[in-house]
Amino acid sequence: MPVITFANSKGGSGKTTTALLLGCFLAQKTGVTIIDADPRRPISSWAQKPGAVPERLSVAGGVTEENILELIEKAAAKDAFVIVDLEGTSSKTMGYAISASDFIVIPCKEQQQDAEAAVQVIKNMKLDFKMMRREIPFALLFTMTKYVKSRASKIIVQQFKESPIPTFNTEIYDRDAYSQIFLRGGTIYDLGKTSNNLEKAYENIAEFGAELIAKIRESEREAAA
Repeated sequence: MPVITFANSKGGSGKTTTALLLGCFLAQKTGVTIIDADPRRPISSWAQKPGAVPERLSVAGGVTEENILELIEKAAAKDAFVIVDLEGTSSKTMGYAISASDFIVIPCKEQQQDAEAAVQVIKNMKLDFKMMRREIPFALLFTMTKYVKSRASKIIVQQFKESPIPTFNTEIYDRDAYSQIFLRGGTIYDLGKTSNNLEKAYENIAEFGAELIAKIRESEREAAA
């Protein structure tokens, strides 16, 4: 079953939020395990809040360098999707998780420091690929974006779109609903009328989920060819 790792060496990239949103979206139809490898344990803390955790979603914490590969293996044997939320720094744990991944998502805000950190993560991953003697598909995902973009944001996005770095067409917008779930517990599908523009929030994550699954299937076809 696909192991999807969210990796970025810079904190505050929207990595954890996007990993949780994706997990909740996929868990509407199938089994999902999120492995919370962030030492701050944000997803584990979310799972302990009073809001309902989806029936098909499990959260695995207590991750160390020594056990992350075993946790991934056990989760992949049980559920259709495994999502790994790594810590916001480069580490051995990141390298181990990447080695067990089927697809890597690199979240990135439309800011210069975030773009530079994302490029460095990609360089480090490619070194890992050489050591493993295999390529793992990946793509950069713009997160916490605004509808009205600054000139600097437009330049950063354009530079990535024109580069050889694979980039998602979908971007994850900065929405109140996405931050509310960490305060209230539950998922965006439980918010009811407590948040604005929920339909657009649902659509945004559905579009990302669909594009990600399409990329995974495409990589599987290429590997089988």
